[in-house]
Amino acid sequence: MNTADLGLPVDVPSTALFTDQYEFTMVQAALRAGTADRPSVFEVFTRRLPEGRRYGVIAGTGRVLDAVENFRFDAGVLRFLRERNIVDGPTLDWLASYRFRGDIWGYPEGEVYFPGSPVLRVEGSFAECVLLETVILSILNHDSAIAAAASRMSSAAGGRRLIEMGARRTHELAAVASARAAYVGGFDSTSDLAAGFRYGIPTVGTSAHAFTLLHDSERDAFRAQVESLGRGTTLLVDTYDVAEAVRTAVEVAGPGLGAVRIDSGDLLLVAHRVRQQLDELGARDTRITVTSDLDEYAIASLAAAPVDAYGVGTQLVTGSGHPTCSMVYKLVARAATPGGPLEPVAKKSLGSKSSRGGRKWALRRTDAEGIAEAEIVGTGPVPTGPAGRQLQIPLVTGGEVVAREPLDTARERHITARAALPMSAVQLSRGEPVLPTEYV
Repeated sequence: MNTADLGLPVDVPSTALFTDQYEFTMVQAALRAGTADRPSVFEVFTRRLPEGRRYGVIAGTGRVLDAVENFRFDAGVLRFLRERNIVDGPTLDWLASYRFRGDIWGYPEGEVYFPGSPVLRVEGSFAECVLLETVILSILNHDSAIAAAASRMSSAAGGRRLIEMGARRTHELAAVASARAAYVGGFDSTSDLAAGFRYGIPTVGTSAHAFTLLHDSERDAFRAQVESLGRGTTLLVDTYDVAEAVRTAVEVAGPGLGAVRIDSGDLLLVAHRVRQQLDELGARDTRITVTSDLDEYAIASLAAAPVDAYGVGTQLVTGSGHPTCSMVYKLVARAATPGGPLEPVAKKSLGSKSSRGGRKWALRRTDAEGIAEAEIVGTGPVPTGPAGRQLQIPLVTGGEVVAREPLDTARERHITARAALPMSAVQLSRGEPVLPTEYV
């Protein structure tokens, strides 16, 4: 079923206006100058990782493929461009038949990356490629930031379950994308039903403090929830007095109570007390879930606590302090004529915004035990043999998507890629990227 059929705000009929106006004015000027059809190569990369991050995580690739397919100019979009006098008539005629017919290569979703990694390469005519800049960066910068935060939290959790619950802390559409990216980065489930519907992510949820406050007593609230959802439900025990709530919860649900949730206080101390109390009451299999403005550092601080699951909201959907990856989309090569040789081009800058020209490939060199040693980036023929694992794969060929995959595949890929990094990659202390980028 297509979600658009249900009128849900998670699909749009066209992504053509998810862009900046100067993309269109560049196309107009290039059409007039006769340079719009020049074969071109654009690359997405970041010059640096966010401060303190040891690696980045590619997420949003599947959404990019959807966006490229849906980059169409229907009558309503063309009318808007015409009425606002954004482009001239010949450009509107060109846009009316727009379809991306080029090639896209990139790191597969869930893979890790480093400064200078050519995470996406878009090839085609200048005009058809330049239009995709903003929507591609919008998706990759957001989703990769969320996935990187999720990966750090997943590593800190040490195998304990993670619930994404940040929908109320961000834009409603960003919430869906955040849940998807968090799942790629290692989270197990989401509270957001639109994300579950759109992407098949497992969904969870039971009750909030409002449900307890609704009833005349905490016992009445617990009884109503257990009668409705069963003894395996999760009861929220910190509305009033935690110790009394835990006692009441076990009395109502019995020792087979599924879980209790703690949402405030000194989580380390309270978790130990609740675990001891549950055990004394015979509820030894009742799990403990903690929430309350967690981030990777708070999760790591609870490593010694008897906690079974973490629920994370605000810090996750805001990238845990780094809501973007600062990825850029740069022209790195172009040909003077169709069929002519590609010529490297690059921006020269006195500051930190210079770029490297040329159509690039990327390999990851590993040691004898399969642990990554370096990111190798070069131009020209791609080395073969033991030089390293090739990182870029074809995503779009001749305008056709060739690399769609289940979201679980990207999630599993990330787990594998992170495990192949040096152990220092998962340290939460500040440090440089765990792999150097070597240019050849």
